[in-house]
Amino acid sequence: MGSEQFYPEESPVHDMTIAPFSIEQHPVTNAQFADFVGATGYVTIAEQPLDPDAFPGVPPDELSPGALVFRPTSGPVDLRDWRQWWTWVPGACWRQPFGPGSSIAERADHPVVQVAYADALAYAAWAGRRLPSEAQWEYAAGAGANTIYAWGDDAQPGGRLMANTWQGRFPYANEGALGWVGTSPVGAFPANAFGIADMIGNVWEWTTTQYSARHRPGQDISPCCPAPAGDTSANQALKGGSHLCAPEYCHRYRPAARSSQSQDSATTHIGFRCVFD
Repeated sequence: MGSEQFYPEESPVHDMTIAPFSIEQHPVTNAQFADFVGATGYVTIAEQPLDPDAFPGVPPDELSPGALVFRPTSGPVDLRDWRQWWTWVPGACWRQPFGPGSSIAERADHPVVQVAYADALAYAAWAGRRLPSEAQWEYAAGAGANTIYAWGDDAQPGGRLMANTWQGRFPYANEGALGWVGTSPVGAFPANAFGIADMIGNVWEWTTTQYSARHRPGQDISPCCPAPAGDTSANQALKGGSHLCAPEYCHRYRPAARSSQSQDSATTHIGFRCVFD
């Protein structure tokens, strides 16, 4: 587990032992999440007003429900400042991921997004399953191998695009992955050697592992996504990269790659899948 070839938080390479488990073939889709909400009446974090105690000094009219939405910039920008392409949008949620006026009507088979950690846990419990640990997720993504990518050491073997990642210059020019700009239907790209789809790219995925910089605590973090908020002990490890990963900015579409995210975050590029014993 881990890597010492890319980002410091992925090291050191180390051995882990995990018990047998089963993992879903693809991320939870909008259709599946809609079934869950229809059966339970569940209200996601992004659909609830912000807690004024957690955001002291913020005007009441800015505490309305919402979530983070990716907006491409008009041209090259400083890649050290994620605020230039992430925007807080009131009303954005899993039903309308880009805000009022957007819809998932034509995206039933796309991964659900705008789901916070608690939302993923609630779905998993309803489904009789759970979320994977980081170690379980990484093993499943690599299909038991230790190659750089889930499919080998070549990013595009034979020129073939293997995952839904950013194609072009980030964050302003995206040609689309097989024509998809943003999320793609689950299974649109090749499955790995275990037959599991979308372990790399499309959406980042929540794990139950609390994040610590490196696999040894006490080292610097180099996140590529919106910065962690609040108590860092409540940050989870995300795995897999997303449709926003580009090699010059976020070369994290690899099994060993990881990113930190606060549990209450909901964005247009984070989803999840379940496992069970």
